[in-house]
Amino acid sequence: MRVIFMGTPDFAVGTLQALISSRHEVAAVFTQPDKPKGRGKAVQQTPVKEVALTAGLSVYQPARVREESVVAQIKELAPDVIVVVAFGQLIPQAVLDIPKYGCVNVHASLLPKYRGAAPIQWAVIDGEDFSGVTTMQMDAGLDTGDMLLTEKVALAPDETGGSLFDKLSAVGAELLLKTLDELEAGSVTPTPQPKESPTAYAAMLKKTDGEIDWEKSAAQIERLVRGLNPWPSAYTHLDGKTLKIWRARLCAAEGCEGNCAAPGTVVRVTKFEIFVQTGDGILALEEVQLEGKKRMDTAAFLRGFSIAEGAKLGVKE
Repeated sequence: MRVIFMGTPDFAVGTLQALISSRHEVAAVFTQPDKPKGRGKAVQQTPVKEVALTAGLSVYQPARVREESVVAQIKELAPDVIVVVAFGQLIPQAVLDIPKYGCVNVHASLLPKYRGAAPIQWAVIDGEDFSGVTTMQMDAGLDTGDMLLTEKVALAPDETGGSLFDKLSAVGAELLLKTLDELEAGSVTPTPQPKESPTAYAAMLKKTDGEIDWEKSAAQIERLVRGLNPWPSAYTHLDGKTLKIWRARLCAAEGCEGNCAAPGTVVRVTKFEIFVQTGDGILALEEVQLEGKKRMDTAAFLRGFSIAEGAKLGVKE
């Protein structure tokens, strides 16, 4: 097949690389415009653009793919199929109608669950036992098109947003190639999605989503910590400074259970961990990062920073 690939972030890279290595012809790559990043605000290429240029592919970066000139450009490229992976723009009907085999999206959830921009993190935060990848025949809605193929992936007990990201990226690349083969052979049967999703919309994450509400249960906070690792990270406040929590565990040890203090209170400190009261249960902090310091396990943190029992987390000063 002659393919146009549309994608932008790291998650899309694996699928593009799989296409480049396959029997298919990648006619062009569309990705979001480059943006300034970091403290120096230097303009950086998107991860997809870097891979495409290395492979010698033509790259287009329209601010709005729905513009008539862009639609005309896509028509001129004459794709058999357009593959879309986390592109970052809604694809208009005028583009959806161009390829013989339509536009195929690789979505990192078991649709119709977790429609939206951040399905990977929300699956971890919500405590799902399984996630997966769905290839979908795109329509004008947001993640509402007919499902083509799915691949289920079990979440490990210590699954993070980052580790699930890597798993689903690899699964998505393989599933896309299988989907193209079956589309071309006419052996795939599209399955319509129900109008309503059984889960909440997986909204794009903001840094503020990582602020820990200690009134929530230890189990909820522990999942938040894992789901937002590595970005945007879960955090609280200690002595007026931001304290990121990179790893934590539910405390089931004798003397740790119960609700014996106000949520957010440090109820116990050992050489290795900090134990914090939540709205339901105790959470042991195992890896932290105080504002201005490096990320480190709690044992190393406590060798250089003293924190007393009774200290309150979450208080901005």
